[in-house]
Amino acid sequence: MDLRSELTSSDYRRYARHLAIPEFGAEGQKRLKNARVLCIGAGGLGAPATLYLAAAGIGTIGIVDADVVELSNLQRQILYSEADLGRPKLEAAKDRLLGMNPDIEICMHPQRFSAENAMETVAHYDVVIDGTDNFPTRYLSNDVCFWQKKPNIYGSILRFEGQVAVFAPHLGGPCYRCMSPTPPAPGLVPTCAEGGVLGALPGIIGTFQALECIKLIAGLGQPLLGRLLHVNTLSMRFREFQLRRDPECPVCGDQPTITEPIDYDEFCHVSSAPTMKEISVQELAQLREQGKPHLLLDVREPDEYQVARIEGSRLIPLALVAPRSGELPRDIPIYLHCKLGGRSAKAVAQLEAQGFSNVFNVTGGIQAWSHHIDATVPIY
Repeated sequence: MDLRSELTSSDYRRYARHLAIPEFGAEGQKRLKNARVLCIGAGGLGAPATLYLAAAGIGTIGIVDADVVELSNLQRQILYSEADLGRPKLEAAKDRLLGMNPDIEICMHPQRFSAENAMETVAHYDVVIDGTDNFPTRYLSNDVCFWQKKPNIYGSILRFEGQVAVFAPHLGGPCYRCMSPTPPAPGLVPTCAEGGVLGALPGIIGTFQALECIKLIAGLGQPLLGRLLHVNTLSMRFREFQLRRDPECPVCGDQPTITEPIDYDEFCHVSSAPTMKEISVQELAQLREQGKPHLLLDVREPDEYQVARIEGSRLIPLALVAPRSGELPRDIPIYLHCKLGGRSAKAVAQLEAQGFSNVFNVTGGIQAWSHHIDATVPIY
């Protein structure tokens, strides 16, 4: 890291509490000022991480994100306010971060992190914080960070639990692929949108990611190399798992087989799901208006059903669809929906495996119904 930028008199005032730490001091603050950190994702994890990086004085913060601010983000993504609804997240994030610390630089990357741009994007930074919520991007960021010898600070959250680790084989630890050689089966791990997340949890994990980043740059303490920290916030218990490098890892192993960026959608079963019959919410609304015989089956959980439901739907949670398939008619179409379409797609596959031929997945789920058909149905 090139330490050409010196601390100013304003820096000494702003970062006085850092400078008062004997192990940190002016040298540590200077390292932060000259550092360049990339955060992939400006959502639940990226919001607290970038806020603390900006406050700490990281000289250049890059952010990759192509989304806009939605109302459901505000429960946990503390970078944003209601005034930002509909704005690109990067624009809102830049305004907020520079409002906190105008002496830093914010670099915006309004794009999907992909095999096409990953190498060039990461090349300009010293450390990468992975704030994504999907497996393809995690595998891709891991690979690129390994090849470019950049620490990759991983975090993940779901419901009440979260975890964080530092993957950096060039510093003596394993890579993400060593910990997760293969992705979970489709539908096994719900997204935060499907499974939910306690609003304060991303603040904990994202802050840990920022802390690990600051430690690495300043050369402080022991980073989470070869260690996965897991927290259950319901019991407030922390557990640490030892991670080891896998000599057969296809990325960082002794005989690597992956040597250039690839998009992992197919590997993670994102684009390889079996084809199934689908129906849009507009088509569903039209056939309901026409009074055509059908069963609208809701496969969400009972608590979700209490929050929002489509009138006339029947609730059978996903885990009970196969065991209770004998209750379902075979002589009329069955339209299955969940919140966004993932769980209902899995339920369709289960029913097709049991010989049902007239089952359809409602694309976009109840959220699409609320957006396009009936705005009185709450979005949660």
